[in-house]
Amino acid sequence: MSNKSDFFAVLAKGGGILGKGLIAGFAGTAAITISQMIEMSITKRSMSDAPAKVGGKALGVEPRGKAELEKEKAASDKDEASDELKEEVESNKEQFEQLMHFGYGTGWGVARSALDLADIRGVRASAIHFGAIWGTAQIMLPANNAAKPITEWSAKQIAIDLFHHAVYAFAAGAVYDAMKEAEPNKKKKKKKKDKKKKKKGKK
Repeated sequence: MSNKSDFFAVLAKGGGILGKGLIAGFAGTAAITISQMIEMSITKRSMSDAPAKVGGKALGVEPRGKAELEKEKAASDKDEASDELKEEVESNKEQFEQLMHFGYGTGWGVARSALDLADIRGVRASAIHFGAIWGTAQIMLPANNAAKPITEWSAKQIAIDLFHHAVYAFAAGAVYDAMKEAEPNKKKKKKKKDKKKKKKGKK
């Protein structure tokens, strides 16, 4: 009976940690989206479609209407399609990119959960999380022809990319740690420690 209850206790803990990771990942994605929007309004660059390219390729999906657009272009002598279809596909593409962007970022929150399970928390966990997601991007994106290798980037591009990924990792980390700190068991333990300190002080 004890083994069974221990199993479900571990399962419940893992489920809770996983849930916190996904929430933290979503919060980090929201933070990086805001930082990118601010940066793009200054630099005038367009939003990267790299996550959509890699995610779409990995999942075998694409924006709705893209295949129809390509068929219409192929059937046309001028390699053109109707403006209405182009607008529809462009709109679907933007939605698809946002979906992949948030899905990718939210999913990476699980890495924060894994660090917690390994008893790595706080700033150290956020730094490792940052290194993992940024390092993976430098391998995966060029490998899938979604971005140029970092050796072909300018110093400015590298700095901007590092900044945005740091925003993601540390925002996700702050949210994760805040949820961890707010756990009922943590509060109870803290109260017990405070009581013990008060008793020692009285003696």
